[in-house]
Amino acid sequence: MYVREATVSELPDVMNILDGAALSIDVETVRAGIADDGTLVAVSENGERVLGAVVLDGEHIVAVAVRRRRRGQGIGTALVEAAADRRERLTADFDADVRPFYEGLGFDIERADEAGRWRGVWDS
Repeated sequence: MYVREATVSELPDVMNILDGAALSIDVETVRAGIADDGTLVAVSENGERVLGAVVLDGEHIVAVAVRRRRRGQGIGTALVEAAADRRERLTADFDADVRPFYEGLGFDIERADEAGRWRGVWDS
């Protein structure tokens, strides 16, 4: 598995992965991320299958998701680490159940709102 910038032809695969993770992100946001080199994909070793994706809007992680059967294999971590290699700073907003993921990556975490959302910041 390796991580690289997504191509426009991979837009359906990326949307399928994001939809499978029940993330509400519109296709135009993902398309813009691809155009701005802000959408990264993790692909199988032969490069034929997209396994996961992270979508950035500048320094903000809009979405990160991995195919259901491939979760727990370090793919999400590899995606966020690759995004961090491309940015000096990353931010993310997320629910409490994802907090351990971001803490494990070294994000500084704080409560974002009373509804139980959290915000993470990573600086190089």
